[in-house]
Amino acid sequence: MQQLSAQDASFVYLETRNTPMHIGSVAIYDPSTAPGGFVRFKDILNHIEGRLHLARSFRQRLQRVPGNLDHPYWVEDDSFDLEFHVRHIALPQPGDWRQLCIQVARLHSRPLDMTKPLWEFYVVEGLDKVEGLPPGCFALVNKVHHAAIDGMSGVEMTSAIHTLEADAPPPPPPAEEWRAKPAPGAGELLLRTHLNNVAQPLRMLDMWRDALPGFARLGRGLGRQELSLDGLRAAPRTRFAGRVGPHRVFEGRAFSLADVRAIRGAAPGATVNDVMLSVVGGALRRYLQAKNELPGESLIAMAPISVRAEGEKGDLGNLVSAMTVALGTHIEDPLGRLRHVGEQARASKALTNAVGARTLSEYSKLMPAALAGLGARLYTSLGLAERSAQMFNCVVTNVPGPRVPIFMAGARMVTQFGLGPIFDGMGLIHPVYSYGDSLTVSFNSDREMIPDPGFYADCLQASFDALKDAAAATAGPAAAAGRSRKTTTPATQGAAA
Repeated sequence: MQQLSAQDASFVYLETRNTPMHIGSVAIYDPSTAPGGFVRFKDILNHIEGRLHLARSFRQRLQRVPGNLDHPYWVEDDSFDLEFHVRHIALPQPGDWRQLCIQVARLHSRPLDMTKPLWEFYVVEGLDKVEGLPPGCFALVNKVHHAAIDGMSGVEMTSAIHTLEADAPPPPPPAEEWRAKPAPGAGELLLRTHLNNVAQPLRMLDMWRDALPGFARLGRGLGRQELSLDGLRAAPRTRFAGRVGPHRVFEGRAFSLADVRAIRGAAPGATVNDVMLSVVGGALRRYLQAKNELPGESLIAMAPISVRAEGEKGDLGNLVSAMTVALGTHIEDPLGRLRHVGEQARASKALTNAVGARTLSEYSKLMPAALAGLGARLYTSLGLAERSAQMFNCVVTNVPGPRVPIFMAGARMVTQFGLGPIFDGMGLIHPVYSYGDSLTVSFNSDREMIPDPGFYADCLQASFDALKDAAAATAGPAAAAGRSRKTTTPATQGAAA
């Protein structure tokens, strides 16, 4: 039994019918590498069943404290049913990319059953007309509650069901057959709550003691003008603020990692993250310009920062902090925008590093559980997102993936796109996934906020192409002449480039 941290529990408290707080991905597989050249649904079930012991999230559910007086606990589910969590569907004909995106959006909009282990896998067949895919491909849409994992621990959960070789043998079985441990009763939970409350003042003292050196560094940096608070401002209001509804949209594009690195080289000091933030900034500029809604000041993105240590990669829950970065949506020149984003990102990182990213992530522990839950409910029920200032307009989260091919039930993963939650006041998220030699950027939003997801995906592509052209132009005529443009599909663009 393990208690959720305050940060993990916040995702439980934010969960409503219109704001399910799960993350996930859409992975596409080529079954031609599997034994016999095909994969049955039964094969996938058997494959996952033999690996359930490799990740605790698979068979653990929430146990709430009576009266929500303390944060919930993870306990083992004594009625775990694999076939409830792994489901099998197919697209209707013709089975193209747009149909897949619509189906993914539907699946992602549905809340998880909070009384069971908080994950679902959907095997989706019928991708016959998704251009660029080998014949017979299928998708795996996975949903895992954000209370259970962040992006980095999600990588560990993903690794539990994947292998590095198509014909890899199954893992050794657990030493003992799994049996659920009895869930705690109300009396035990209330006793634990009392002990936690008694110890809370000491934890607060320890936290403030650990935070003082960081605040001292921050004060010295501000005094010497090595750090600046200019980036800490309210974000301009856009269509992505306000309440979100029950329906979602999903789309994405894939790019060559080599092209991303070439763009990075055109702006000294830039990172791959800076490039993708600039791509998002350019896309938002194009999209909002088309709607006659582009603010005069830059939109701001929140970028999560993992503070997970090497030995904590398999742990449940979230170990993240965050920084905010201005996206340069007021800048027309693509390279000028990239340089601006790089400067803003470095300044934000310097502030975060001065205090300590891990220290910042610990502050949520100061909020009592009952008050945190009440605050989250009031924020939604009172519509405060429509009245309060927002610190960012969207989220851009980077999840690094394997550089080598990986397989599930013998089928090779072709590409992978991310899924993320939206909530009142923040109706747009861009997961960025890397895999092999490609990088994908996808987005989730409210259907009313982005009623034309295909157009916004085209804006992402156009923003990337503009950056690529500008970077090639600075590299000289020889590089420009050697550039090749390939017409590829959204699902395989990065792999083909």
